[in-house]
Amino acid sequence: MSKGGQAPTGGIRLDEQDRRLLNLVQAGLPLVERPFAAIGQQLGMEEEEVLLRLRRLKANGVIRRLGGIFNSRQLGYQGILCAAKIDEGELEQVTSAIHRHPGVTHCYLREGELNLWFTVMAASEPALQREIAAIKAEAGLADVVQFPTERVYKIRVCFDLGQELAAQHSS
Repeated sequence: MSKGGQAPTGGIRLDEQDRRLLNLVQAGLPLVERPFAAIGQQLGMEEEEVLLRLRRLKANGVIRRLGGIFNSRQLGYQGILCAAKIDEGELEQVTSAIHRHPGVTHCYLREGELNLWFTVMAASEPALQREIAAIKAEAGLADVVQFPTERVYKIRVCFDLGQELAAQHSS
């Protein structure tokens, strides 16, 4: 347990099956007709139990997103990192407006004058600029600073949620 008796996952306790399931899904879903049945077979669970556990983990904020990652550049998409300055009182309204746009892949707060950062993807440069203009208008942003990609870094991170992690947080 972490300080205050709270589990490291924000309050939800993960059992061994949850940890094994999370290890499998973060590595990728099987490309078969029924991927959750295939995962269940690996874990000794029925497909419905896999789906129930994943829904519970998502509802509790352990999983933010479950889906494919594709190489957008290979598909002809354009992407850009954007930043804006927002006041704390505008946070909910601005981030809600940004998250309504399907081309937004990330949105997060950082310290500094430009404190709200987000990435946007679109099928072309003109479509990308239209999307940014729409975000600015809907979110009420006076200015959005754009940082074009100079170099692409893709880092694959998988967290081992095995017994070692459980033992670290059990004291």
